[in-house]
Amino acid sequence: MKLTKTKLDGVVILEPRRFGDDRGYFSEVYNQTTLAGLGIDTVFIQDNHSLSRDVGTVRGLHYQSPPHAQDKLVRCGAGVVYDVAVDVRKSSPTYGEWIGVELSAENGLQLLIPKGFLHGFATRAPNSELLYKCSDVYAPDCDGAVFFDDPALGIDWGVSADDAILSDKDKAAVRFADFVSPFE
Repeated sequence: MKLTKTKLDGVVILEPRRFGDDRGYFSEVYNQTTLAGLGIDTVFIQDNHSLSRDVGTVRGLHYQSPPHAQDKLVRCGAGVVYDVAVDVRKSSPTYGEWIGVELSAENGLQLLIPKGFLHGFATRAPNSELLYKCSDVYAPDCDGAVFFDDPALGIDWGVSADDAILSDKDKAAVRFADFVSPFE
């Protein structure tokens, strides 16, 4: 597995090896021992799978606060998404900075997003599926969201707020200027 660091400390891109032939390919997408060898010792306890039918669906920017903050290992099982992580660790020199990575079934890339980051994605192909491992269970009382298209963040999602397909939760999310980070 190849690991590529990003400008945000702790956020890394993982590229599992693929073994292909004329039938398709085989890829080991998760192996705790392999990740430990790369310095990633996160224990994942929950797997999530989301399907977004339409292009322009945006989910996020979401977070889960302590005591149920989550590390996430995210990959696209079908379609294409633009996946974003925003640093919201108060003491971080990159607070408010973000990275975006195109994840697709074709490229097989994965994004590791540690606790202390907002996470979201926009679909770029119909019937896009995002699969992700989490280091803690979902806890509704710790769930939160920041509005995805906040100009203070300057993220180019490839879809405008007027055209994005959003949940009611994401439509009502707080602006970044009003967000009080629970992460030190």
